[in-house]
Parts: sequence; C-alpha cells; structure tokens
Amino acid sequence: MSDKLQVAVLGGTGMVGQRFISILNNHPWFEVKTIAASPRSAGQTYEEAVGNRWKMDGAIPDSVKNIVVKDVTDVKGVSEDVDFVLSAVNMSKDEIKHIEEEYAKTETPVVSNNSAHRWTPDVPMIIPEINPEHMDVIQYQKKRLGTTNGFIAVKPNCSIQSYTPALTAWKEYEPYEVVATTYQAISGAGKNFEEWPEMVGNVIPFISGEEEKSEKEPLRIWGKVQDGVIVPADDVKITCQCIRIPVLYGHTAAAFVKFKKNPSSKEELIEKLEKFSGLPQQLGLPSAPKQFIQYMQEDNRPQITLDVNYEGGMGVSIGRLREDSIYDWKFVGLSHNTLRGAAGGAVECAELLKASGYINKK
Repeated sequence: MSDKLQVAVLGGTGMVGQRFISILNNHPWFEVKTIAASPRSAGQTYEEAVGNRWKMDGAIPDSVKNIVVKDVTDVKGVSEDVDFVLSAVNMSKDEIKHIEEEYAKTETPVVSNNSAHRWTPDVPMIIPEINPEHMDVIQYQKKRLGTTNGFIAVKPNCSIQSYTPALTAWKEYEPYEVVATTYQAISGAGKNFEEWPEMVGNVIPFISGEEEKSEKEPLRIWGKVQDGVIVPADDVKITCQCIRIPVLYGHTAAAFVKFKKNPSSKEELIEKLEKFSGLPQQLGLPSAPKQFIQYMQEDNRPQITLDVNYEGGMGVSIGRLREDSIYDWKFVGLSHNTLRGAAGGAVECAELLKASGYINKK
C-alpha cells in the first residue's frame, strides 16, 4: 500500500475537481483514491463520467481514468478508504454545509474550495502564507462536531488573492481604506469559451455575490482566534467592483490604498513585497511558491498571457505601484484563479494541515 495519504475528490467531474485531479497526479504526499460526484455520474469510470468535458491541459491522468465514480451523498462509502477529502461539490450552500459536516463527522478532514463554510465562526479560512495561525480554531470546531480527527478547513474566494497578499505584506503601514476592481476570468464561473460563447469579445460588469466576498473575506483572513471563533479585523474598509472579462485564466485587480503610516519610498514597499513569505516557504511545502510575490518593473506588467503561471500558478504578481492623487498608493495585481485561487490553494492548505499534524493516515 502507498505511503501517501489517500484522498477523495468530491465534485471531481467539475472544473475545480478536474484541477484537483491534475494537481494531485504524481503529488509527493497525496494520492487520489476515490472520486465522488452527482448520482448521475456514479457507477461510471471517471473517464466515462467526464466524457468530452475535460477542461485541463493534457489528457486525464492514467491513474484515475478507471476509478469508478461514487455518489457524493454516500458519505460513509466515499470516506471509508481515504485519509481526507478535497471538496468542490456543486450544491446549494445549505446542502454543502450539511454534507461537509457529515464527512467531518466520519473522522475525515475536509479541505474545501466551496464558500459555504467560509463564515462558520470555528472553520478556518486559510491562505497558508498569511494566516496559518487560524488552524488553532480547529480544536474548538472538533468539540462542536464531537470529533477526534474530523474537521473542515476552507480556502477563500479566488478574487481576493490578487490584492490581499500585497496588502498583507504592507501590514506594518496599517492600510485602512482600500478600493479594488477585479477583472475576472471565465473559468472562475467553471466555464470555458466553448460553453460560454457570449463572453468572446465581451465584458459583463456583474458577478453574483462576488463583491461582498471580495470586500469581507480579507477581513476574516486578517482576523484573530478569540474565544474559540475567528473574529474578523475591523480596522480596514474595502469596497470592490467585480467584472467578468474574456480570458480563460487569471484574475487581475486594480487597487487603491490609504495607509495610516507612510512608507519612506516606493522602493521600500517593493522590498516588502519581494521579501514577504510565510510558513509554507519555511516548511518547503510541495505546492508552495519559492517566492510568493514578485514585483514587475515594466509599465505594461503583469499581463495574463505572460505572468499568470508565475511559480506554477501559485505565485502572485504585482506591478504599476505608484503614488495616487486621492489615495496614497495604487497598484495592479494578478493571480491564477484555479491554481492559487482555487484547487492549488486548497491543496497547499491540505499540505500545511498535514505538516502541522492535523491530517494523518487513518
């Protein structure tokens, strides 16, 4: 039997599920043992269930082609042979909340890409480089669930990854007011151009629910564990607009920020970006970028076609930092929405949880 931790991918036929499958192919720590999806896919091999809907570069990995897909609602059957699950299920929020807790109660840790539990007070929402200390809340969640090993951890919304890391790197200057506009790829909606032809050459100035997530989730990331729950930060105000643009991968943000304390120079701010790192870099986690944030000096960077795959899609690119006539500073950020922002971020979170002793072999 493999020494690797055995993983079940919930919602494995969707775009994020497919990205999980791709990332975990030949992963040094984790191995896909089980794939679960809707009842209509159950009983088919993974290759049959996906059919012509495979959206990743390259073919379906040979290691998973013949795995027989299980019904995601068969919680006991899916969880019995795996050490933890990665969740990307396509259900209503209430259904997701319920089923992820049911998996946790089988003593199976759940690392979720879904938004349903992002505001559950004792569920950590983690960007591994930024707030690993939020893992401390897991002990209180286990008491609520009545579990010894089972718990839920989530990753935040993909749109905040392109500006929140920079603001975190500048935390000592006490940012207190932020205006951000995000320009978001269509894969963030789980689609490609074949499925969404009306996006070709088009811009849609509305993404349901996205602006609230973009304004509120960074505050939870910057919050603290207090009395068994995560208390969001209250010293920063963020307002955001979210726009869908005709690119396949990559979320770009144009951000404006006011600081309570002034940096001495632009160069000082850039140095803070380039030196910023966290626990994943110290631990050498497999998915962790060696340099989390890069600063690009060219006026026309970062660009999606040139920079979205920086550090294998797990790094963040910042550029066009300059003083502003109304706010203090403004900049442009770019992150890969299905790698850093979705499946890759969740896998890195699972790596952090394993390295910290929260995920182990059953």
